[in-house]
Amino acid sequence: MEPWYREGLRFECLRCGNCCSGRPGHVWVTDGEIKTIADYLEIPEPEFRERYVIRVGEGGMSLAERFNHDCIFFNRTHGCVIYPVRPRQCRTWPFWRAVLLAPEIWDEMARSCPGIGRGRTYRLEEIEALADSA
Repeated sequence: MEPWYREGLRFECLRCGNCCSGRPGHVWVTDGEIKTIADYLEIPEPEFRERYVIRVGEGGMSLAERFNHDCIFFNRTHGCVIYPVRPRQCRTWPFWRAVLLAPEIWDEMARSCPGIGRGRTYRLEEIEALADSA
């Protein structure tokens, strides 16, 4: 059975920050992503880890968030300050399996993400690849 999005889905990141701010959560990062972001910011990796990474549970790592639950790298004036090297979790939004379960969930996410339904159409194969890597 083909998924409900077999004809593709439109999305364009408008860098509004709605997915980066206002709600508590985790931005999961790998060791490789930590190194890439630290290099991009020209911060020694150990210092970056100390300042911007938190341990979650049994070894999970997440970017820190501000007191208001904004991602530590979200600036309300400039948007994501690490956008070119943002973690995979951010790069694959909104093509996450949990969002793709049903069109109603996609539509619900569109209420807070103005980029859903805009921009280019992602083909089924692209959506599946992004969802598999999320």
